Amino acid sequence: VCFWYPATIDTEYGGYLLNHDKHGVWKGPADKYVVTQARTVWFFARLARSPYGRLEHHEAARRGYEFLRDNLWDKEFGGFFWAADHTGAVPEKPDKHLYGQAFGLYALSEYARAAKDTEAEELARSHFEILEDHAHDPDHPGYRESFARDWSVLPDGAVNYMGVTPELKLMNTHLHLMEAVTAYLRLTREPAARERLVELIQIQGKAVVRMGVGACTDKFKRNWIPLRGSEYDRVSYGHDIENAWLLLEACDAAGIMKASIEKLCRALIEYSLRYGYDMKRGGFYDSGRFDKPADRRLKVWWVQAECMVSALQMYALTKDPSYFTMFAGTVSWIVDHQADWENGEWHHVISEEGEPYGPKAGPWKAPYHNGRAVLECLELLEHLQRTPDRSHTPVGLRQRLD
Repeated sequence: VCFWYPATIDTEYGGYLLNHDKHGVWKGPADKYVVTQARTVWFFARLARSPYGRLEHHEAARRGYEFLRDNLWDKEFGGFFWAADHTGAVPEKPDKHLYGQAFGLYALSEYARAAKDTEAEELARSHFEILEDHAHDPDHPGYRESFARDWSVLPDGAVNYMGVTPELKLMNTHLHLMEAVTAYLRLTREPAARERLVELIQIQGKAVVRMGVGACTDKFKRNWIPLRGSEYDRVSYGHDIENAWLLLEACDAAGIMKASIEKLCRALIEYSLRYGYDMKRGGFYDSGRFDKPADRRLKVWWVQAECMVSALQMYALTKDPSYFTMFAGTVSWIVDHQADWENGEWHHVISEEGEPYGPKAGPWKAPYHNGRAVLECLELLEHLQRTPDRSHTPVGLRQRLD
């Protein structure tokens, strides 16, 4: 928290200053992206709602919410711009992509819940309705992802903000739509939100899973036929691990027994452990081809963070000690290597040679992945400490997280 507050609060223009080099030094004004602005709103709101939050974290969340509402929300057509200039006055990237829209909904839902803000809740409801009206696919499960500012579909052959053509659907986008609708359902309890969440659970629990492999891939046609070939037959270990615990959360919000998804969650995590985990030093690599050891052997901050939550969630669900071992090993890697104890925050990437690089904050990096992981794990460890079998939850490990 010390890295992100108060230094990233933009007291002049609103929102957050998220343009820091690998040493954590602010590099000056930069465009403000909905993905990381919304992620930071979510983090401060979630922190404020936790036992570790303080009044100033409520205020930090409010400032970010107001920037989303006043500067990144498209008052003419609805939805969020992808990016505005550093003042928030000019929408530098005005097109709509569902990846950014998902984080907007996620932030609004968490902020409204934490602050008990009825205006924010109404904006969340409006946003959900806009996504239903303009983006939900009438012919196939899930959502169309790429739109112009007025919600018209981008022409074939265009390249969207996620670097792909607009006819594709991404596991990654629908993963974050699932977490956003999970938060929205917990806020509103709308039947329509539950219906959509169940659909997203089916997508993330079945459509994106490559049968016979036991892992997910990212790129699909509108009807969820996967793109195939060496470029596409790859597994992102972090997304699969994240998918496991977000599916558990989605099932919980929708009133679906977690046991119904346990087998898949086990399979996704076991595949990533088999091919993507560094058994010598700890930590997960980035990605690899089907049924082969990782070939992109970087250790990215968010992958380690998602492993923490998923492993501990699975331990709480199954009481299988191997998941706690996975959790503890990942925490050790983070504490010893990924965390930057000199400058604050976590290193963006650790190379295979052990060298850190990449920005501490920017268009894709904010306190969301690792901030969320630490908050979720601290609260889950507190719960586990109160349960009868505490043999695998030593207090010392919780102190390392603190």
